[in-house]
Amino acid sequence: MDPSRIERFTALYDTWHPNVHAYVVSRAGRQLADEAVNDTFMVAWRRLDDIPEPTLPWLLGVARNVVRQQFRATARDESLQAEMVTWAAVEHPANDIADGVTERAAVLRALASLPEADRELLTLVAWHGLSSRDAAKVVGCSQPTYFVRLHRARRRLETALADSAAEPAPALIPAFAKEIAR
Repeated sequence: MDPSRIERFTALYDTWHPNVHAYVVSRAGRQLADEAVNDTFMVAWRRLDDIPEPTLPWLLGVARNVVRQQFRATARDESLQAEMVTWAAVEHPANDIADGVTERAAVLRALASLPEADRELLTLVAWHGLSSRDAAKVVGCSQPTYFVRLHRARRRLETALADSAAEPAPALIPAFAKEIAR
């Protein structure tokens, strides 16, 4: 490691850390500040030779981007959690709630065992309500290619369900099977 590089970064950090920290606290609050400031100076370390003069505006620009990324990640996590709660709250048949819970758990377990690409294909239409044309756009393929991939993903889901349960897949998930068969 180059000692002059370490000295330059240390001087940069000692000089500008209070300013960057204050900026991040004013934008994101104290709870996120330490992580955002650390990420900002990590970028500064990686790009030490590219940092322009004056340094502070560049550092604050990096800090701004880091804070925005943190907010987007938090929003994605919260959105995903809300969706999972919504999916879990779907009403079960009146006959026996335990059957509904068991079926849902079996489907989620089988779905989790599939590759990410298969899960995406299956849920775009069934859970996210997209048309097959729109789902094809999302995954970046033609509609006929989407149907082929979806067919294969459905077969893998059926196999995963059959492997994890004594009953055949269609008997386990009639409502879900209807949704993904659209």
